Order: sequence, then structure tokens, then C-alpha cells
Amino acid sequence: MNQDKIPEKLILAIDNGTQSIRALLFDLSGNLVAKSQITLTPYFSNQPGWAEQNADYFWQMLAQCCQELWQQEYVLLHNLKTKIIAATLTTQRGSVINLDKNGKPLRPAMLWLDQRLADKPKKMPWYWRIAFTCIGQSSVIEYFRRKAQANWIAQHQPDVWQKTDKFLLLSGYLTYQLTNNFNDSVASIVGYLPFNYKKQCWASKFDWKWKALKVTPAMLPNLVKPGEQLGKITEQAAQFTGLPVGLTLIASASDKACEVLGSGCISPNTASLSYGTTATINTNNSRYIEPLRFIPPYPSAIPNHYNSEVMIYRGFWMINWFKEEFGLLETQQAKALGVSPESLFDELVATVPPGSMGLMLQPYWSPGLKNLEAKGAILGFGDVHTRAHVYRAILEGLAYALREGKESLQKKQGCKVTQLIVSGGGSQSDAVLQLTADIFNLPTYRPHTYETSGLGAAINTAVGMGVYGNYSDAVQAMTRTEASFIPQQDNVQLYDQLYSKVYKKMYRQLKPIYQNIKEITGYPQ
Repeated sequence: MNQDKIPEKLILAIDNGTQSIRALLFDLSGNLVAKSQITLTPYFSNQPGWAEQNADYFWQMLAQCCQELWQQEYVLLHNLKTKIIAATLTTQRGSVINLDKNGKPLRPAMLWLDQRLADKPKKMPWYWRIAFTCIGQSSVIEYFRRKAQANWIAQHQPDVWQKTDKFLLLSGYLTYQLTNNFNDSVASIVGYLPFNYKKQCWASKFDWKWKALKVTPAMLPNLVKPGEQLGKITEQAAQFTGLPVGLTLIASASDKACEVLGSGCISPNTASLSYGTTATINTNNSRYIEPLRFIPPYPSAIPNHYNSEVMIYRGFWMINWFKEEFGLLETQQAKALGVSPESLFDELVATVPPGSMGLMLQPYWSPGLKNLEAKGAILGFGDVHTRAHVYRAILEGLAYALREGKESLQKKQGCKVTQLIVSGGGSQSDAVLQLTADIFNLPTYRPHTYETSGLGAAINTAVGMGVYGNYSDAVQAMTRTEASFIPQQDNVQLYDQLYSKVYKKMYRQLKPIYQNIKEITGYPQ
């Protein structure tokens, strides 16, 4: 945090992610001036595969996080609250909340991590069934309908669905709590909702999604573009959070979209790679470019732009999985030494040569929309391999999968990716960034702040409040990189052979086996 010079104007960005919520004060040059963070209980699970959290919990944690920010010595000493020109909000994607006619939650929020599926729904009208069959998407549409939280709730909790007046994403719910308006940002709409991704608005009344989902137009919030006003902080919200009454709340975008913007990735030749709970690679485009056939690009944090995204669903979650299952030693040592566990895991990576001595990992610990039967796989075990090899193989497997995504994006957008900017928890590891540079054979950079999602939201606010006239100027003023990693050519050659001769063939070879496993065990559903 830069505390050398007291800024005259500040932007408050509230970032409600999966693992924590943060209240961040940025100056107009993109410096993080002050920060409050609360670790969240991500979810509770009443049944295997369920992931829920009380909606009020998110609101309470937001308020607590803001109140703790105001009590920090530096914030109090320089009266920083009075210097805030506007606030903004970015949240995790795809988590939904049912509200009754009084604006009260009817059930816990169903989170994006939730794995339950609705019962097989009734058939769509015949003309839509023919259309889906003609384009070979019948199974994908059925999965969309079964995965939609609205359909599960309507089937299994019909009393809740009957009382549902508003069906909101977490971003819309927190906006309502702060402003008493049922508004949300266009760039926050990612999920199983009747949304037109090409036109970036709710679907037209003739769109097939209204037939596929139980949602009605009246249940959904009004949409505004990033940089536009969502509302003003109400007196009640001000008392709860400590925010100034009447402070303007500016629309930003979902956390991933903000991450892309906050990393400075505004042209398609610079890819934003995120090693977060979900690992993603994104390019920002002014054109509608599907990263995979029939998979839409998501709204960008830049109005009327798109983020073409390839996602590894459980991404860097796999690192936490490894730590919990196999990393007790490093965790205990880190506690005894008073250092972070991540530093010791970096040392673990360094003990293994590039390529993990032939240990190859396919990171489908959770399947994606285009590979519903997929499972994770590790190939090439020998008696030389240890936990350290498995750990490095996870990192390399994620990078291989994201490189495959990069190649798909390049082909679709007709523009080569020439550099990577990496954010998310994994970006703090030099070892991770170096192997990423080597596997992609591209210069790889770490942004000047870890809080790229919050910074992207602050950039939306700076443009929306007229501090900068356009996003190009705002990005130039508010983003920069702090470290670079150049590909090491010996490693590049090794990784290129493993990628082309082994990794790219794994899924095709293993797919029939995955299908057999699914038929025999019923997993995944």
C-alpha cells in the first residue's frame, strides 16, 4: 500500500469473492491506499455436492469489512472516508438469491459451486427441439436446464419459488441492500439466466431461454452498463456499513471481468490469465467471439465489449485440494517458522525438474460444459515420483489446459496473444509464473497489485465519475506490472513436446474410459 502521499480523492471498491470479502481504497493512479479483508466461510453443504450460504451473511460481512476499514489508524488519521468520491461493487459470479415481495431472502443463496441438478425437465416445444438437434446441441441445452438453479428450486421447493418476487445474483442483492434499487450491472450477468450475451441485455420474449427456465422478466433487475450509476447509499445502509449517506454506487462487473480490466488487458493480444479458485484465460474483444462453439463470451467490464473466456472449473482450487490432502507437513512447518505455507510449496516445486519427470496431469477435477463426462487423470507414475512431482504436475497441467484455451482464442479472434498478465492467488508464486512463461513460450507479467479485481472495479468508477475520458487513458494511468518472467528456451522445448505429443492426446484417448466410468458408477451426474 502506498502511504507516502495522502491522496485527495479515493474510490472504494468492495470485492466479494468466494474465499473473502475486501474493502479497498484506491487512489486515482491505481495505488492501493488502504484495505480491510475478512475471510469468508465459502459455503455450507447440507447434502453432498450442495453449496449454499445465507444471503444475509454476505451483507453482514460486507458491513463488517467496511466498518473495520474505517477503524484503521491510517484511515482515521487522514480522514480518508471523506475523500471517497464514489463506491463500486464486484462479486463472485453465478450465485443466486430468491427474495420475497418485501425484499427478504426466502432461502440460502445457491452458490456457483453448487453441483446439484434439476430432475430431467419436460420437453421443450418441438420447434426448439428440432433446432437444437440440427446444431448438435441437444445434450448441452438439457444440461443448461438441469444445471439452472431456478429450475431446481421450482421443482424441489415450489413454495419458495411461488413466493419469489425477485431472483437476483449476489451483485444484484448487495446492490439492493446498499441502494434499495433492483439494479445490476450488465457486466455482472453470468449464470443460468435468460440473458442475451451478444446484445448484452435480457433475452427477447421469443428467446428459447424463457421456455427453458422458470424465471419471468419481472423477477429480474434493471440492467445498467459499467460506469453508470446503480444508485445512492441509503440512510439505513449507511448506518449499517459506515458508508456516507448519498454516496454514489457505480456499476462495475463480475470479479473475473474486473480482473481482466484491472490487469490492463484491453486488447486481444494481451491475455489475462487468472490462477484463482476457477482458472481462466481471457481476452478482451470489441467483437462477439465465442471461445468455443455455442459458448458465449461474457460481458466485459468495458461497456459493449466482450471477454472471450476459457475456464478450468476447479482450477487453482486443486492446489488447495493438494494442500489439504497431502500438504500437512508444509502447513505445520510454515506455522512453526512463521512463514506462509505458499513459500514452502514454492520450495517443493523447485525440487522437481520441468516436466515433472514425465508425470502428466489432466486438470478436469470437475467437468466443463463441453466435456460433461470428463474426470481428472494423472499419467506416467514411476518409483521416482513423490508428492513434489504431483504438486508440480498439477501446476503444469493447469498451464497446459490454459495454453490449449489460448490457442483456441487465437484461432477464433484471428489475433495472436503476445503476452500474458497473471492474477489470482497463484500469481504470487514466482515458480508458477516461470513455468507458465515456459509452457506458453510468452513473456509473463505480474500486476503491480494483487487486488486486480478491485482495481478493475475502481477503473470503472474512475471513468464513470469523469476522472478519465475513456478506458484506454484510465488503464494507462491506473495499471502497470511489477515483475516479468521470460521463457527459458530449454524448458520451452521440453514443455512443447510434452504438450503436443502427450497432453493434447490425453482427453481424446481417455474420453471413452471416462464414459465407461460414468456409466458404471453414475459419477459425475
